[in-house]
Amino acid sequence: MPVKDIAVGVMLLCGGLFVAAAQAENPWANVPYEPTDVEMNLIEVAPNTYYVQGVAGEATDNQGFMSNAGVVVTEQGVVVVDALGTPSLGYLLLTKIRAVTDKPVVKVVVTHYHADHIYGLQVFKDQGAEIIAPLGVKDYLASPAAEGRLKQRREALFPWVDENARLVEPDVYVAQKMQFQLGGLDFEIIPLGSTHSEGDLMLNVVQSGVTFAGDLIFEGRIPFVAGAKPKYWIESLTNMDTSRLKAIVPGHGPVSTRPATAVSFTLEYLLFLQKHMGEAVENLVPFDEAYAAMDWSLYENMPAAKANRFNAYYVYLDMEAASVAR
Repeated sequence: MPVKDIAVGVMLLCGGLFVAAAQAENPWANVPYEPTDVEMNLIEVAPNTYYVQGVAGEATDNQGFMSNAGVVVTEQGVVVVDALGTPSLGYLLLTKIRAVTDKPVVKVVVTHYHADHIYGLQVFKDQGAEIIAPLGVKDYLASPAAEGRLKQRREALFPWVDENARLVEPDVYVAQKMQFQLGGLDFEIIPLGSTHSEGDLMLNVVQSGVTFAGDLIFEGRIPFVAGAKPKYWIESLTNMDTSRLKAIVPGHGPVSTRPATAVSFTLEYLLFLQKHMGEAVENLVPFDEAYAAMDWSLYENMPAAKANRFNAYYVYLDMEAASVAR
């Protein structure tokens, strides 16, 4: 081999080692995402099963890190559940995964397509991951709301959501219960139809008894109800079998090792809204009067309590529309 070619080869090798060393020292070197300095830690739920927990706040708090994402490491690759609310957060999640395994992320299961769970998808899609989501996501992506929300986030969460942030369409839409195996683990995808959003699903990791429930369940904070189908959300929670579960990772809030209790919090909140708003609609009581008469003592001091009035009004209008349709 000519000396010149050997020299070029050595230079390329050294350059590659230099880049690798730089990225090891600074994971944001040579990547197209704005650095984020939020605190993010993989929390182990079961062997090789983790999640990261966002703060209990508004949609744009904490540089957008206010929802959860899951990570399951197998011998044949990694399954991620939800991708967080900015490409920067998605990349930060990837660096956390790289700290525990060098296996590729082969699947991302998206529980629903709300903004705080999806804008990190492009990070994993660009590395070859298969994106799996509920069938109802088709309706969302075809609506003006999808681009409208992205535009809003580009303003509210700039520079972490910028002009290069994009909506990622799923590779697989799930309408019926689906199972897959990876690295000796069995996964169950359970579609819920339209409950919290246009389309929702849960992911069960069978061997560990862990369920990633998405925003079907909120833990330790007020749920976000706007845009939901409260009637079907209540039905899904009522029919949820937790007898074989060891832990539920909600879409927001800490993991619960008491699955029945985790279900009951969100369910009781929705039933509380449905009861009082339903009675108000039936008796033709104006919303402001009905809201003022409610006892909010269980919920008024919880994180995201600002949503109580908005949630109640949404349920009031939903039940009013249902009453007119009868």
